Amino acid sequence: MSKPELEFHHPAGPWLPAPGSAPGVVERVLAQDASGARTTALVKWEPGTDSSDLGVTRHDFWEEVYLVEGSMYALTLEENFTQGQYACRPPGMPHGPWTSQEGVTMLVFTYPDHD
Repeated sequence: MSKPELEFHHPAGPWLPAPGSAPGVVERVLAQDASGARTTALVKWEPGTDSSDLGVTRHDFWEEVYLVEGSMYALTLEENFTQGQYACRPPGMPHGPWTSQEGVTMLVFTYPDHD
């Protein structure tokens, strides 16, 4: 399934709580296929967000993340990641938990392992 064809525009979708995320995390879906398996979204973490209660995360899908602004700290890796950094995570790759003292906005792409 494909995402819709969209020419340049200002996204106007609502900011909604991101499913399965920590409090203080919202997302604006930019494009999504009919099944919801392929998604492009902006994701924002409010300053002070902490995902420790969720522990280490693993997905059954691919996830690509580009940090647009702000920063986040990986508690397991003990490393801070900042604006302009990128991650590409295959299904099952452990990541997190995270904190973000200043807040962070990221562009996130998710898609299934197989078509």
